Amino acid sequence: MRHQPAIESLRAQIEKIEGQTRRVKSVLPFGIADIDARLPGGGLPLGALHEIAGGGNGAVDGAAAALFAAGIATRTKGKVLWVITRSDLFAPALAQAGLAPDRVIYVEAGNDKTVLACVEEGLRHGGLGAVVGEVARLDMTASRRLQLCAEGSGSIGLALRRWRRQSEAVDFGQPTAAATRWRVSVMPSAALPVPGVGRHRWLLELIRVRAGESADFEVEACDGSGRLAVPAELARGPASTAGWRRGAAG
Repeated sequence: MRHQPAIESLRAQIEKIEGQTRRVKSVLPFGIADIDARLPGGGLPLGALHEIAGGGNGAVDGAAAALFAAGIATRTKGKVLWVITRSDLFAPALAQAGLAPDRVIYVEAGNDKTVLACVEEGLRHGGLGAVVGEVARLDMTASRRLQLCAEGSGSIGLALRRWRRQSEAVDFGQPTAAATRWRVSVMPSAALPVPGVGRHRWLLELIRVRAGESADFEVEACDGSGRLAVPAELARGPASTAGWRRGAAG
């Protein structure tokens, strides 16, 4: 028993070297029970990298993915760095999702390599609430660097996947170090009793979550505070739940 303290000390040193020391991480809850229940810790981990992409409906779903990212960034504290490759981001739409123009620092980069370098620098800074980077390709090496930077600073990183050609979208299926992977698709809005368009609806797919299971959710789009909502008809009945199991995720 005399050697027990020495063994425990050695084990702690090994775990520290291998990066296996357990840390209590803060999370950013969505405020929707079905979604938060699928995320270990009850929310989106801060100090981590997350991937977001649109579904198959081109620019329409891509815009929804950007608004989903904006809603997440809205609910963080501090400035938001948003790195773009194309000057087509519509700032008033982000403001409708709660992300005020005076909170956003825009950086225009020429290619994915420059985007990733800017995102890495932003995550290392540590004084930003969120860092969003629009990228077409994201491999394991690059994503691991971003994940480590996010862990070190506590900032949340959002890799917003955008493709110039649909053939590039196959890269989204490749493994990365991101803590979660999301896909957003636009759904028809609920009919109103008067002429007009109801609150936008999305099919939100949690494709991968570390130490959790994938799921799909039907939600109403981000409001002015960056929050999602459960459609009223789904919230009323116990048989109509917003999330359902799709299978195990790595």
